[in-house]
Amino acid sequence: MHLAKVAIGLLTAGAIAIGAAAAARAQPAPGAPPAVGIVEATKRPITETSEFLGRIEAVNRVNVVARVTAFLEKRLFNEGAEIKKGDELYRLERGPFEADLASKKALVAQLEATLENAKLTTGRARTLLGGPAGQQSTYDAALASERSLDAQVLAAQAQVQSSQINLDYTDIRSPIDGKIGRTAVTEGNVVSPGSGVLTTIVSQDPMYVTFPVSVRETLALRERYATRGGVNAVVIKIRLPDGRLYDQAGKVDFINNTIAQNTDTLTVRGVIPNPTLHDPSTTDGPVRELTDDEFVTVMLEGVQPVEVLAIPRSAVLSDQQGDYVFTVGADNKAEQRRIQLGQSTPTVAAVISGLALGDKVIVEGLQRVRPGQPVSPGPASPLIQSSLKAASDGRMQVDSSGGGDGAKPAGKSP
Repeated sequence: MHLAKVAIGLLTAGAIAIGAAAAARAQPAPGAPPAVGIVEATKRPITETSEFLGRIEAVNRVNVVARVTAFLEKRLFNEGAEIKKGDELYRLERGPFEADLASKKALVAQLEATLENAKLTTGRARTLLGGPAGQQSTYDAALASERSLDAQVLAAQAQVQSSQINLDYTDIRSPIDGKIGRTAVTEGNVVSPGSGVLTTIVSQDPMYVTFPVSVRETLALRERYATRGGVNAVVIKIRLPDGRLYDQAGKVDFINNTIAQNTDTLTVRGVIPNPTLHDPSTTDGPVRELTDDEFVTVMLEGVQPVEVLAIPRSAVLSDQQGDYVFTVGADNKAEQRRIQLGQSTPTVAAVISGLALGDKVIVEGLQRVRPGQPVSPGPASPLIQSSLKAASDGRMQVDSSGGGDGAKPAGKSP
């Protein structure tokens, strides 16, 4: 029985050995190096764009208030309409002010008549000084009376001027061109300087756009454009709340001189045109795109494109250490290159460091590539090459809203 067990064990071991040898014979030989598509890192023009959140502000804003106390007789504007400088907005009761002005003018006339008589008296006293009946004291008294009346006339004329000003205040007119808001007081009410704002007027064309810029981004923008013309090297474009790109471009006209401590940002302001969209006669008044206090996306766009080292975005991979690509070396072995990305688009990545002009970057077949592995390189597909060419021909626009170093890679490490 013992010998039988030994024989069975030997037979089992032999069967296992024969099976292993058969499996080894069935195993295919190692395959050829994986085929990959490559592109060369080349210089391409890009238009740099930095995005910020901002608000539209009117260049001029006027809060209309009453300058005198009177009944409001009539409102002479349509709420929400565009008005011109000098247009009459409100008409206040004029009667009391007209009566006051007439009274002041009468007083001036009375004093001027008295002054004329005083001048005659002074002249006679001066003539009598040459004869025995003349007295110096009489002449001095007449001269003093004349000068006193002259001063009274001047004071009365000033009162006339003051009354005329108050009368003019009963016609409340617009000091600027702009769009007028709703009225806070209706006809028949008494208004006064203490009544508050009657209505508000905001100018329409051009408009301001203000936006905060972080200190970090401010330094990046200064370094980027300081040697290329400063603020004159950028234009302002706006993306409206509905996602449309506004068809007018503006320019930076003011940078604040103090950083806000609570947000660590610097306020930047630009000016941008706001023309009418349609013929006012067909739209019941002017219609404009931008509105005061509107929330928009502000884009600072470089006037001239810059040359950057660019590769397809799909070639960029990432792991916990950062971004990297695979390149093909002289011996057709895959090499891992750590790179730093600059401003990029969904299809093209701008490389700040880690690659050199002419490096062969693997863009297709990445899932089969490992560092140091031999590969079989070939040209990338026409789709990849055409996307790069289209980006170059169209002066591809990039976004640096992440501060210039936050570009997101399109791939992940295999």
